[in-house]
Amino acid sequence: MSVVSTGLRTLVHREILRFVRRPRNTFLPPLITNVLYFSVFGVILGARVGAIEGVDYILYILPGLIVLGVIANAFENASFSIFHGRWNEYIHEIQTSPLSYTEMVGAYVSASALRGVIIGVLIGIVGAIMIPLTIGTGVGLANPVYALAFVLVIAVLFAGFGVMGGLWARDFDYLTVLNQFIIRPLVFFGAVFYPLDALPPVWRTVSLVNPMVYMVDGVRYGFLGIASIEPNVSLAVLAGAATAVVAIDVWLFQRGYGLTE
Repeated sequence: MSVVSTGLRTLVHREILRFVRRPRNTFLPPLITNVLYFSVFGVILGARVGAIEGVDYILYILPGLIVLGVIANAFENASFSIFHGRWNEYIHEIQTSPLSYTEMVGAYVSASALRGVIIGVLIGIVGAIMIPLTIGTGVGLANPVYALAFVLVIAVLFAGFGVMGGLWARDFDYLTVLNQFIIRPLVFFGAVFYPLDALPPVWRTVSLVNPMVYMVDGVRYGFLGIASIEPNVSLAVLAGAATAVVAIDVWLFQRGYGLTE
């Protein structure tokens, strides 16, 4: 007997089909965007920047670009799906289903996290194609277990944030505000394109408040084996944050926040 209920499997299946059936909207934009990132920052600027911590610049930015793709897509998928259901009033069908609140949140979070992971893998493939063409060496995984663990935790964390965003939003502009004015600034100041140790001491300390720093640093440790912060500490903090965010999502569903107004 399966431990996963039929209702949960059905909702997860529907949420996965929702983005798989629209590949031009789901997969093509991040592929094009990252080809541009690798071309401009890696190939053109990378030749001027040189190596960082013994790693060619185009290879150095790969983990940060993967994190950027994972969080953007995990967040967008969950927030849009929840808000679209509220906007068109079909989310009430899920609320009145025999699913528990934990199963409802679990379905939205798992499907959205899967989309984030798929996009992260696709960005890794783009890097694996473009990086050898640029510097003549391939892309390896110094610590594959850490790379996988960080990507999974980051995807779940931002899928959980996406559920919150979808419940909070009052119109589609709210989703744009969350993505453009909160998430992207945190990402670009999260040591995606530069090493943390390159900052003056004051700004390095300030940067440690930014959770993106721990995510980028952790994935970079998985790919390149270099880290400015102890990876086990980063992973523990992010796993704790992901657990707390998902628990808050379940609580919000129980209270009917954004669902009964």
